[in-house]
Amino acid sequence: MSNSSALLEQLDAVLAERKNADADSSYVASLYHKGLNKILEKVGEEAVETVLAAKDAEHSGELSDVIYETADLWFHSMVMLQQLGADHRDVINELARRFGLSGHEEKAQRNKNDT
Repeated sequence: MSNSSALLEQLDAVLAERKNADADSSYVASLYHKGLNKILEKVGEEAVETVLAAKDAEHSGELSDVIYETADLWFHSMVMLQQLGADHRDVINELARRFGLSGHEEKAQRNKNDT
């Protein structure tokens, strides 16, 4: 298992454990306690911050803020997935399914499944 995979496995395990923790014991436990809407609010907030950091990075050439904000976005997305009963493996499996498909093919498959 790569270091990245091991890190994601560890993070998923901690996030799953925090679902049953006291709300006062950690930030993540408090998010779970507040419910999905609060978690989604954080995902949206982090997405906006990531977009703004990327726009700044385009002009400055400095990537540290966009990397920091992307880490926050990924983290809160993983909290959301755990809240819904999924984890990073589900996302990795979806990316693997798409690998080798052109974007046009993937979109056509999605549109076919929507009808």
